[in-house]
Amino acid sequence: MNMKEGQLRVAVVQAAPILFDKLSSLTQIASWTKDAAAKGAKLVVFPEVFISGYPRGLTFGTRVGSRSTEGRQDWARYWESAIDIPGEDTAILGEIAREAGVYLVIGVVERDQEFSRGTLFNSILYMGPDGSVLGKHRKLVPTGAERLLWGQGDGSTLTVIDTPFGRIGGLICWENYMPLARMAMYAKGIDILITPTADARDTWQATLQHIGCEGRCFVISSNQFVTKESYPVDLACYGDISQDSDILSRGGSAIVGPLGGYVTGPLFDQEGMIIADLDLSLVTQSRFDFDATGHYSRPDVFQLIVNNQKQDILRTI
Repeated sequence: MNMKEGQLRVAVVQAAPILFDKLSSLTQIASWTKDAAAKGAKLVVFPEVFISGYPRGLTFGTRVGSRSTEGRQDWARYWESAIDIPGEDTAILGEIAREAGVYLVIGVVERDQEFSRGTLFNSILYMGPDGSVLGKHRKLVPTGAERLLWGQGDGSTLTVIDTPFGRIGGLICWENYMPLARMAMYAKGIDILITPTADARDTWQATLQHIGCEGRCFVISSNQFVTKESYPVDLACYGDISQDSDILSRGGSAIVGPLGGYVTGPLFDQEGMIIADLDLSLVTQSRFDFDATGHYSRPDVFQLIVNNQKQDILRTI
């Protein structure tokens, strides 16, 4: 399919793997990516922690002051279904991206490889059309009970990647409510902000539109459509969701333009893929009257200091 100069076809996947099942995640990524590429997409985006699922509704046996044996068993299962970056799984994902000829952006649960290996991170993984790992971003602040599952990222992974169609980068779910995190991304000249999420509320849609208008960038949000069928019934804490409704997350994936209007979506209450052609010249046009880190920034009044150094627990002198 021929695209006009300055245009990009994007595919946003709204689906869910079998929870804690890495093979299910990888199989779905391969299938959806192949389908997206056949439709002419050059950028394919998957939801928050698509590998290996967002454990909505599970308590992992936690109460203030105690954790249960069953909860520890489920967490260990979650750890086993996480990935290393780089590692064998990123090699598989790289081959998927290379065969499809696409930029692949996927929410993943990442294992720490440098220290104890006991910590997990909620991360965005960026794969290039040549199959290489282009970068990653670790969620700065896991939200609420997510802090029981994932560690905190640092400023070293506020990643923005130059591509032939513009600069892309991402913030995960409620990181997008952090004004200074958004400002840091705007200051890197981001053209497409990717916002994988697990938030299916109407207020999230207002957030996407605000960010598009504030950042004068395209905003791509991918959420999971999740039903109880995607949860293994042999989870030690399966009883946590046994009385919940069948649909655990209704989705809400969408693409918003640089003046805050919808390009496509939101998609609710079904699994699917939304595809849109983005005209990147609209980003430049939109900054004519507002540029948050340019002519509208007033650096004589406001300044942002970002620590982009990796935070290590071990230093040699």
